[in-house]
Amino acid sequence: MTENTTDPSRIVLLGLGDMGTAFARAWLAAGHPLTVWNRTASRAEPLAAEGADVAADPASAVAAGRLVVTCLFDDASVGAVLEGVDLAGRDLVDITTGTPGEARARAEWAAARGARFVSGGIMAVPPMVGALETGAYTFYSGSEEAFAEHREALSVPTGARFQGGDPGLAALLDVALLSAMNGMFGGLTHAFALARRSGVPPKEAAGLLEGWVGAMLSDAAGGFAERLESGDLTTGVVSNLAMQSRGLDTLLRTAREAGVSTELLRPYAELMERHVADGGGDQDGAGLVDRLLEDPA
Repeated sequence: MTENTTDPSRIVLLGLGDMGTAFARAWLAAGHPLTVWNRTASRAEPLAAEGADVAADPASAVAAGRLVVTCLFDDASVGAVLEGVDLAGRDLVDITTGTPGEARARAEWAAARGARFVSGGIMAVPPMVGALETGAYTFYSGSEEAFAEHREALSVPTGARFQGGDPGLAALLDVALLSAMNGMFGGLTHAFALARRSGVPPKEAAGLLEGWVGAMLSDAAGGFAERLESGDLTTGVVSNLAMQSRGLDTLLRTAREAGVSTELLRPYAELMERHVADGGGDQDGAGLVDRLLEDPA
């Protein structure tokens, strides 16, 4: 059990799911004093054997240290777990996945309780945590003073990238990168379905996809950035949207011939088709970025 005293070097971690446990183990391995709490107490037992102090409840956990890290199911869980807990003088670092709006509201909530607030967006899966050679990192934003004070500790589980004083920015960047990832996974799913339907061995398809998708993504991201910053969407375009739209029609017809659902490709094809019909056919694919801003679903 933790004593009701504040240790400036101690980290308090609330939430021991897979990601929280990975962060806990990284801190313990680096020699950081650690107090943990989890609603299901049995999740804390292995960490206790590794040197963590286990608190009986969130209030006694928070009382043990200045740096309080929450890694819970969602933003509502953060509010529920910390309801009635004295946060005065604490630095609350929330690495729970949420929206930018939730992070900004949570920052105000924390300030009203006398705490500095930092939001985090983890760009890693649990096996990458504590292994900095994997390139894992976490976006942080919010109180610059709180982040600076705890930068060393926060840099132990993953790299730490501070993005500024807007508490919602870490969540925004987290979601932006995860959106790109999910779009890519949608394309991979469709590609494997086509290959599987046609009898192409999955490992053969994987080898082809790894080289092609990696090359296309690396080139496209930089190209989008240059065109969006310059505002020039038409000069030197190699494959304009009119051409891409015709190509997507072929992709959709091929899927139908093969008996593969088009539901992963259809929304992108329909967006492109509308943009071309409205006169954007000579633009690069970056032209669809502002289209999403004009036509939010």
